[in-house]
Amino acid sequence: MTYTRVEYISVHISFLMLFFVTLSNFINLFYEIDRFDHFSKNSMTIASLCITGFTIIRCLQTRHLPLGNLYESLMFLSWGFSLLYSISNVGNKNGLSGAILAPSAMLTHAFATSSLPHKMQQSTLLVPASQSHWLMMHVSTTSISYATSLSGSLLAIVLLSLFYGEGDSYFVVNLEHNFKKSISRLNSRTNIKTDARNSLYLLLLNSRKCQLINYLDKWAYQTISLGFSLLTIGILSGAVWANEARGSYWSWDPKETWALVTRLIYATYLHTKINEKWMGEGPAAAASMGFFLVWIRFLGVNLLGVGLHSYGWLV
Repeated sequence: MTYTRVEYISVHISFLMLFFVTLSNFINLFYEIDRFDHFSKNSMTIASLCITGFTIIRCLQTRHLPLGNLYESLMFLSWGFSLLYSISNVGNKNGLSGAILAPSAMLTHAFATSSLPHKMQQSTLLVPASQSHWLMMHVSTTSISYATSLSGSLLAIVLLSLFYGEGDSYFVVNLEHNFKKSISRLNSRTNIKTDARNSLYLLLLNSRKCQLINYLDKWAYQTISLGFSLLTIGILSGAVWANEARGSYWSWDPKETWALVTRLIYATYLHTKINEKWMGEGPAAAASMGFFLVWIRFLGVNLLGVGLHSYGWLV
């Protein structure tokens, strides 16, 4: 009873903190407020600690890594997003990654706690096939690869919006808002002719847009590279585990098949980044496709209840 109450409190506090972090990051995209930045970091730390506490409580209850059902996997995914948020803020003054990771953590958390049936949120015993030392390596590395791959794909989607978007794009409007303030301050200090001022404004805006594109491209590549490595480890460890449990390394289970497709898409993206002939929209489009493939693999197969890896409740 005590464990259940502490778990309940931890889950709801973490969701509240994630909501505040999402809201403050959204505001900071338009108005840079130092207090909101500090508040976001502290709130995300509290949320991460609460989700960590939830994980520890489940470990004490079930005596295994709490990744035995969809609810626990989603909570672990939310924790992964919060961890990436903290990592992205180390020495980084651009709040764009936080504006992507915080909503991802909050929405994942909200889906787990609000949409899944109450029975699925209860801790359960593992089936005999899952009672293996490979559980921790396979499931944890695969789950973290979800978080990193999804984050990289979201950054690539934003990057595509900058490539194809026009001047009224959301992020370009934010850049214009910031630079209008910079130009106004410059005008108050110096006497610059209108033509020269407009040229300076366009130069600064284009420079900042290029910096933002380079920033997004860099972070997308780094996170997807990490996710690709973790996914590879997850597939290999899963194959060894499957051989021990079922006597076959690969059975073309729906989730295994989608894992292979996802890995091939991300491998294509990484190859295009190495090949300098493919630059700009091409790699970003390949990385964006990974976002939908990961969700099909992680959520779609589970909810449809097909295959050996499903926690389905729709069928």
